[in-house]
Amino acid sequence: MQPERTNDVLESRDHSTPYRLGRRGFLAAAAATATAAVSREAVSRDFGPNAPPQRYPDPDIVVLDPRFAKYKLGNTPIQRVHIGNLWAEGPAWNGVGRYLLWSDIPNNVQRRLINEDGHVSVFRNPSGNSNGNTFDFQGRQISCEHGNRRVVRYEYDGSVTVLAKEWQGKPLNAPNDAIVHPDDGAIWFTDPGYGSLMNYEGNRGPLHIKEAVYRIDAKTGKLTKVTDDIFKPNGLCFSPDYKKLYVADTGGSHYPEAKKQIKVWDIVDGIRLANGRTFTSMELDGKAGFADGIRCDVDGNIWASAGWVGDGYDGVHIFAPDGDRIGLIRLPEICSNVCFGGPKRNRLFMTASQSVYAVYVETQGAHIT
Repeated sequence: MQPERTNDVLESRDHSTPYRLGRRGFLAAAAATATAAVSREAVSRDFGPNAPPQRYPDPDIVVLDPRFAKYKLGNTPIQRVHIGNLWAEGPAWNGVGRYLLWSDIPNNVQRRLINEDGHVSVFRNPSGNSNGNTFDFQGRQISCEHGNRRVVRYEYDGSVTVLAKEWQGKPLNAPNDAIVHPDDGAIWFTDPGYGSLMNYEGNRGPLHIKEAVYRIDAKTGKLTKVTDDIFKPNGLCFSPDYKKLYVADTGGSHYPEAKKQIKVWDIVDGIRLANGRTFTSMELDGKAGFADGIRCDVDGNIWASAGWVGDGYDGVHIFAPDGDRIGLIRLPEICSNVCFGGPKRNRLFMTASQSVYAVYVETQGAHIT
């Protein structure tokens, strides 16, 4: 059931006498206090099974700009829906099965959360140390495998089709994240190579090719490099109209000169990129972490997982279409990736280190997963 909006009657800070504040007044007050809120460390809270209820509105959903206020539901909490991963990544929502799929890369498994009762089980073992996952417009699962350095598709009969494994005769580094274009079914993916740089996440070895973004033609299977004008391309997503491609650059992990940013390109004729530029910087209050997985909502806002800074920063950063940071969802762990899911596509799922979190929002994902 979709959560209701905030009630007009809120409690005072001492929890004694209620005072009345209309919805518009509440949103304006939240925005006015956002600057002070973001400078504080994240609220210490217990996400365990016996944790007390979270008082509304959730203090870790932070409005930085009035434009974000309408997306924050006043009577919904951030919930931990699973714990027990080593490094959770690649969340993807299956609309037919009504389940959330994600990768636990070091454990070499994919896990699944069933929407009806929240039950979590191992979905695929082994998984090729998969990272990013998505579903195409025929409902078939696409996965980026670190261990096998390839992009694969799982067919209806359970067989596996290898979509990409090398570029110009050399093996791919370690495909990371993938998305599907609805017009032609082409699969776009990133290849930053992290899985090849870590012993327990895949097949450790040197990078033989420049980190890049690729496109797989759905009809011919031809692999095309669309850009390598980026240090380490990580998460990626299309704009709602599929005319822009956003890519998170995490090159600062290995290249000191790399900016911690999200880049954007114009898509030309559905197959080429042009006019690459900075969409936004990940710097906040003098500190900059990494954006990893990113997703776009129906209004063109970018929801970016963020981490490697600490409390008050790690979680999800939300950016308006013009690149302004307008909101934060603060988590107690480094957030690796996000996706919109649930039957109404209005629940944001967040893979964060050992856990998976979820929160309802007043918007929907622009794309199927």
